[in-house]
Amino acid sequence: MSMTDSDHPDPEFSCEFFPPKTAEAAARLDCVRAQLGLLKPRFFSVTYGAGGSTQNRTLETVLKIQQESAIPAAPHLSCIGSSRAQIRDILDTYRQHGIRRIVALRGDLPSGMRDIGEFHYANELVEFIRSETGDTFHIDVAAYPEFHPQARSARDDLEHFKLKVEAGADSALTQYFYNADAYFRFVDDCQSMGIDIPIVPGIMPITQFTQLARFSDACGAEIPRWMRKRLEGMGDDRDAIRAFGLDVVTSLCQRLLEGGAPGLHFYTMNQAEPTKTIWKRLGLTSP
Repeated sequence: MSMTDSDHPDPEFSCEFFPPKTAEAAARLDCVRAQLGLLKPRFFSVTYGAGGSTQNRTLETVLKIQQESAIPAAPHLSCIGSSRAQIRDILDTYRQHGIRRIVALRGDLPSGMRDIGEFHYANELVEFIRSETGDTFHIDVAAYPEFHPQARSARDDLEHFKLKVEAGADSALTQYFYNADAYFRFVDDCQSMGIDIPIVPGIMPITQFTQLARFSDACGAEIPRWMRKRLEGMGDDRDAIRAFGLDVVTSLCQRLLEGGAPGLHFYTMNQAEPTKTIWKRLGLTSP
């Protein structure tokens, strides 16, 4: 897949955080947010859990970003385990605080939770947001270049993605990946199905191997065998892992942007330095 400069406007870049669990972690995130804010990303997204306390932390984090930062907040909103009334209240709160972008997701059913709620799929959530709020919110949805781990087939996953687009999604943020060909093939497949919204690659910087392997096994993101073997061979040498990770991920980002990706969405893991370093290596900011 290749795109000309006229196919898309200038690429947009964004960063993702998860809600801090302690006052100390919240203070660290304030510092991280300040550093990454200097890079002038398009927005800061904040992840969302299905449990009550987790949802409250998301709301607190989102409103703090919206009130204190020059960078707009884009909260994640998961529908599993939620009612229409609950989602309506959350949308009203966000609208009242000037938030204009939402990442709409299905979410996972927490262990022990039996009631899946009134929504079963993300397209139902997108449709509900549109019916309740019109064009108030820019809606991002999830995309899976290596396909969702629960998908019955690649075609089935693409059809589910198309339903989210038809329900009113404006753009998509992908699960992270390390195989650029998977992304380009996914975009080609989407275009062949008449899907033309921007599909922004999700980028996961590599700072340690054990955590990355655990995340990847859980979400279905593939660590290419050659990368996994190299990382395993580095053991606990964090400096070597970090240096290797910066090289690999920077090269991935360069290829994606040169191939026409409409931007990059960084999964920061509430750390500033890896994203800042990749950002600067790509020449996205002046010295």
